[in-house]
Amino acid sequence: MKERAMAGGSPDADKATEEQPEAETTQVVPAPPPAANDVTRQLVTITAAAPSSPAPTTPDPAPETAPPAKPKEAAPAEPTPDEAVPEPTHDDTAPDEPTPADPTKPEPTSTEPTPADLTGPKPTNPEPTATDPTQPKPTEPTTEPEPATPEPSPAEPTPVPAVPARPTQPELTPTPPEPTSTAPTEPKPTEPTPTSPDHAVTSPAPADPRPAQASAEPPPPLELLAQLTNTPPPPDSPARTVARKVKIWSPIAVLLGLVLLTVQLVRPLPEPTFTLAENASSFTLPGDKLSIPWPEKGQGAVTVMGSGSIGTFGAEKPVPTASVAKIMTAYVILREHPLKKDEKGPRIAVDAQAVSEGSSENESRIEGLELGQTFTQQDMLKMLMIPSGNNIGRLLARWDTGSKDEAAFVRKMNDAAKALGMKNTTYTDPSGLDSKTVSTAVDQLKLAEAVMKSDAFRAIVAMPNADIPGVGRINNNNDRLLVAGLSVRGIKTGSNTPAGGTLSWAAYKTVDGKDRLILGTMMDQHAPPPDPNGANSLLLVQDNSKKVIEAVREALTSAPAVAKGQVVGHVDDGLGGRTPVVATQDLKAVGVPGQKLTLTFHGTATSLPRTAQAGTVIGHLTIGTGPGAPRVPVALRSELTEPSVTEKLTRLG
Repeated sequence: MKERAMAGGSPDADKATEEQPEAETTQVVPAPPPAANDVTRQLVTITAAAPSSPAPTTPDPAPETAPPAKPKEAAPAEPTPDEAVPEPTHDDTAPDEPTPADPTKPEPTSTEPTPADLTGPKPTNPEPTATDPTQPKPTEPTTEPEPATPEPSPAEPTPVPAVPARPTQPELTPTPPEPTSTAPTEPKPTEPTPTSPDHAVTSPAPADPRPAQASAEPPPPLELLAQLTNTPPPPDSPARTVARKVKIWSPIAVLLGLVLLTVQLVRPLPEPTFTLAENASSFTLPGDKLSIPWPEKGQGAVTVMGSGSIGTFGAEKPVPTASVAKIMTAYVILREHPLKKDEKGPRIAVDAQAVSEGSSENESRIEGLELGQTFTQQDMLKMLMIPSGNNIGRLLARWDTGSKDEAAFVRKMNDAAKALGMKNTTYTDPSGLDSKTVSTAVDQLKLAEAVMKSDAFRAIVAMPNADIPGVGRINNNNDRLLVAGLSVRGIKTGSNTPAGGTLSWAAYKTVDGKDRLILGTMMDQHAPPPDPNGANSLLLVQDNSKKVIEAVREALTSAPAVAKGQVVGHVDDGLGGRTPVVATQDLKAVGVPGQKLTLTFHGTATSLPRTAQAGTVIGHLTIGTGPGAPRVPVALRSELTEPSVTEKLTRLG
């Protein structure tokens, strides 16, 4: 009994064992679960092959539970048979509680391998139960156990609660329960000594109680490939890192390069453009700049058709136009009802209002009209522009709109002025008698350029007088300039008290075998009083205009601006290719000395060709502005070709 108590058994357990009737037992070895490793397979094989021992007639003490052995780094020295096994101490006062192990003293070894040696520590404080007679009893060794080398007790492991899970090591034999104890049982690692080569048992290493740590991040692709092929990855080095990056990024770079090359080749090419050479963008006529003899008061402007403005004077502010407003009336009538040169046009009947206004005083008018009398459109325009009949202007307005008043026609006049860019002009009546009809010299010059394009109009305003059937001869109010030998061919005079004297004129000069049209306007010319209805102011504006006409006509000349074969620009294909363009003829500028003219390129088509042979005409080069500006054809000096493949691939824009 004492030996059993020292071995960790309980007297009550021994008594219960003795009271059990003897029964023939059969050793049953449960089938082991799948072996986790080679050591487990060896243990299962050895246990299954061991012979069964007959049950002793006397009750044996319960097998002592031994804690798992501490893993060793080196094999201990073989114990000698002469060494005695130290007996464990036992406290008789507390037989039910195991004595805590002293870490400084060696632990006794068990005389035989127990199931605890194979399965590790068991849960503490189980309920005491009677020994099951059907359970097989452990086999006793046939030889004396050899004492194991004393080892220091390992650190006290943390008890792991029993969890119903798949055991890491298979149990070879059932483990009897241990007696209940109030103090925790500390497992003591012991080394089982094999009794014989046939019954040698090696205790497996205890399982690591710590749970396996999951990988924080997936392994790199090469390491994962090595795991799948059971080939360990080669050690990292700077060279291998660079090689790995090259292998990964090289196909991507090649693919991107192919895509870029394809896009560069197939995307649309930029449209070719023409750029003027710096030395061919403008030209200034040689000589001292012309000094125009402008009057001290009023405002005026002069231009050479095809060359541009020569000069202006005075403040550009709206002033009354007087009968110069009839130029817009004729412009709208001819726009709505065009006439060719010497064409008569439709007949227009005289209404009662035109007959009544023919007897009005203090305004220019056509007298002697009869109700129902008809005149051609051409004759109506002559009576409007030559003697400046106010009643004819109002009659044409009513005829054009079919209305009894002139408001609708006045709206057309203002719309036309806006379309021509006459920003400082307002019309309130078709005759100009109303002082609220105002304009500027610059605006009236824009109107003169537009209306003088009409052959029918130019023919009428150039007449000093005309014979009208049913009316008789009518005389031009501008006859003083028309017959002055200055080649004046119009346009229209105007005079009244609010406006003073106004005049838009047209004169010609032949330069290089062509007639050059000179246009001018002078307004707000007031003679000293008395000036009944602006009669004296009309003479004043004619005299002042004559001085300007004489000076401009005398100075008007021409000079070579571009020589034949001169490079005037180039065609740019948008990718760096430049094809020179040359003038095919001499180009002369027409103007006055000191006048700066602008050169402009006008293409023969809406867009330049992408390919063309040398000598292909691609447009015209014009010097000056407006109708009649001199111009010459320009052509390619060399062949025009599309951009090369290299230029397409290397373009950035």
